[in-house]
Amino acid sequence: MQRIPSWLHKEGKIYRKFTFKTFVQAFSFIAAVALEAEKMNHHPTWKNTYNRVEIWLFTHSKDAVTEKDIALAEKIDQLANAR
Repeated sequence: MQRIPSWLHKEGKIYRKFTFKTFVQAFSFIAAVALEAEKMNHHPTWKNTYNRVEIWLFTHSKDAVTEKDIALAEKIDQLANAR
């Protein structure tokens, strides 16, 4: 995936794991992603364990990874790089 090289294609979804120094940094990142996802009306599946955040993106209505997923992944990468 040229546009989002840090993301893996796993089980029909795109996936990325982020690691932060603290829980507060991880949670702040989650909050920022949540606001962007809401603006796009496209919501991720995620898991947070202390300083780690795992995100899976998939468009359920299309049963595939779509442009919406790629666009949200790009935005998530921007948010992660800004931290």
